[in-house]
Order: sequence, then C-alpha cells, then structure tokens
Amino acid sequence: MRLRAALLALLLAGCGGSDGDEQELLPDLVQSPPRALEVYRAGDTWRLAFLSAVENDGRGPMLLDGRRPDQSTAAMSVEQLVRRPDGSASSHTVDGEIRFVRSETHRHWHFLDFERYDILTSAGKTVGRDQKTGFCLGDRYNAARSVQLPGEPEQPVWTQECGRGQPERLIVREGISPGYGDDYVPRLEGQWIDITGLPAGSYVLRHRVNVERVLRESDYGNNSAETPFELSWSHTGTPTVLAVYDG
Repeated sequence: MRLRAALLALLLAGCGGSDGDEQELLPDLVQSPPRALEVYRAGDTWRLAFLSAVENDGRGPMLLDGRRPDQSTAAMSVEQLVRRPDGSASSHTVDGEIRFVRSETHRHWHFLDFERYDILTSAGKTVGRDQKTGFCLGDRYNAARSVQLPGEPEQPVWTQECGRGQPERLIVREGISPGYGDDYVPRLEGQWIDITGLPAGSYVLRHRVNVERVLRESDYGNNSAETPFELSWSHTGTPTVLAVYDG
C-alpha cells in the first residue's frame, strides 16, 4: 500500500496535477486492519483486546490545534491546519473536541472519536462497540522505512505526548506526519470491546478512522479495515478467539 501511494504521488507530480491539488497538501489517513486479537477477563466481564494503527499516506501532515479561552472551559475547540506548497497553511474548523483525559496510563489531551471499533456479525449487524475516550495523535512509528513519501520528514516530528500531566493548558497541538503511523497496543484503556454473553460464531472486528469525515483528507476510501474472527466458548465459560488475517 505504501509503495503504491508513493508511486501514485510521483506520477501525479510528473503530470503537473490540477490547480486544486496544488492548493493544499492534504493528509490521507489509512486504517490498518486490527491485529493481535486476544481475550482476557476483567472482573465479571470478558473483553476482546486488539492492536489498532492509523498511518498517514498523504502529502501533508494531519495537524490539529486545540484551544480554549480559559481553564473553566473543559473542552478545547479544534482547528485542522492544512499546509500549502508555498509554506503557508489554511485553517479549517473541525466538528470535534479535545479534552484532558485521566486514566491509568493516560493523563493528557485527547482528540475525541478519531478512531472507532466495533464487532459485526457475518450479516453486518453491530453486536459490540468500543468505549474509547479519544487519542493523542503522534508519530509513533515509521510506516515504511524502505519507501520515502513526498513530504515525509527524516525523523518523527509529533512526539510531544499532547500536554501530558498539564490539565491547565489552553492550547495543544498534535499530528501525524506523512509516512508515519500512530498505534495503540491491546488492553490499553479503550483498546477492547466487551464480549460477555456474545454467542459463539463468526464475526468481524472493524476499525474505522475519521468516521464522520470531520477531518479533511485526500482519500476517504481507505478509512476502514476489518479482521474476521471465530469466537468459541469452553464448557468452563472461557472464550477463545481465532483471528483470520489477510496476508
């Protein structure tokens, strides 16, 4: 996927592109398929945990600014900054919020509803949803070290952790650079779905990024990815998950 994106970008650059292409260097969020599925017990419930990841295949960064007027306002309003080839940037209001989240491993500012997770039956019925509070966007890993995307920095840029331990902040900036990805490991807060009482059978775990398309991108067609899995229960009431990975 990364190599195809890079070749397509080079081809468009050679053809000159359209005026609209040259006006903004848009990001392209690519949802990776769910990985590392596992089940674990939490009190009286059983949870399906998983790894999630989103990569930026675009020509520009996914860059978000959060602001609030004072500390009495809990949520920050959000602006997306989109860079242009001449070095300037345009600002676009985002229908979303950035909030300070306190949990076992997180004490920083989260952009809400960046990514959503759900479990579907083979018929497409939703039978489970995540309870994720939000995400701190960042350059967590180089998505493909062997391929250099146009606009990809040599080193990760967004490594600041979104104002960790600073609930008093009035401004925060977070983002994902071209060629980098943001991932979250299984069992981290919100990286699970409750499967207590879910019957044995065939299901699909679906991950989606930018579901409501509140963020500007060059392509919305790669914002969803799925992993089929089989759920079974032993006679002692212990669940087992067998994921079917593609490739």
